[in-house]
Amino acid sequence: MAIDTEKHRRRLSNEPMSEFVNLKIKRQAGPESKPYWEEFRVRYRPNMNVIICLMDIRRNPVNSRGARSTPVVWQQNCLENVCGSCAMLINGDARMACSTLIDEIGAEVTLEPFTKFPVVRDLAIDRGRMFDALGRIKGWIEINGTHDLGPGPRVTPKVQQEAYAISRCMTCGCCFEVCPNINPRNPFIGPAPVALAHYYNLHPSGAAQRDDRLQAMMGEGGVMNCSNAQNCVEACPKGIPLTEAIAKVKRDVTWHGLFAWLRE
Repeated sequence: MAIDTEKHRRRLSNEPMSEFVNLKIKRQAGPESKPYWEEFRVRYRPNMNVIICLMDIRRNPVNSRGARSTPVVWQQNCLENVCGSCAMLINGDARMACSTLIDEIGAEVTLEPFTKFPVVRDLAIDRGRMFDALGRIKGWIEINGTHDLGPGPRVTPKVQQEAYAISRCMTCGCCFEVCPNINPRNPFIGPAPVALAHYYNLHPSGAAQRDDRLQAMMGEGGVMNCSNAQNCVEACPKGIPLTEAIAKVKRDVTWHGLFAWLRE
């Protein structure tokens, strides 16, 4: 992500910010409504993030023209960069609103909902396609019965380390938003679901559904629809090695298809 050197210099030198933060927000009353822009102004405070700005607007929904408006709708939960629900376009970049500080981006802020998901209202989006994708790749480990299964299978430290990096995925949708392969002409399942398929295949118990996951990755919109643009790695708030996981799934899918052909 590009760094605004002037803003960075001002932050390091402790120069004062503007007295107010000006927010230009893309709003939409409902899924079928026409979007429009509305501007707000909130008083600046040190160390405030985008969520704080939105909360200030909610407490006093008066726009920059002095007209009474409606509170802006957005999604949030943990406010600790863990749940992924507050992801949105901030000054054109896919970012988390809870971890984006005004001191870093400046007093002129533009907020938009993600474009790769249906808008529910204002900045709130429907991430249903991501959760449908998790169903397609069997994003779970099946353990049948209620009896004592004994100790779980051993997992080597190397596999633990690789799996942990992927397990930090919070399904925020940033990788979907920046992926050029997710568009009306391409049914690509998305970077995060592919990486999570690899994550579940790494676990000895999850490997029981390995063939099912790889078969799903061979279908329409599967892993081969990824063109390796690598935008997802740049945008991921957790620094997940998405392209590495995708490359390994491509390899596994190739071998899976080859052996399936030989078995016929």
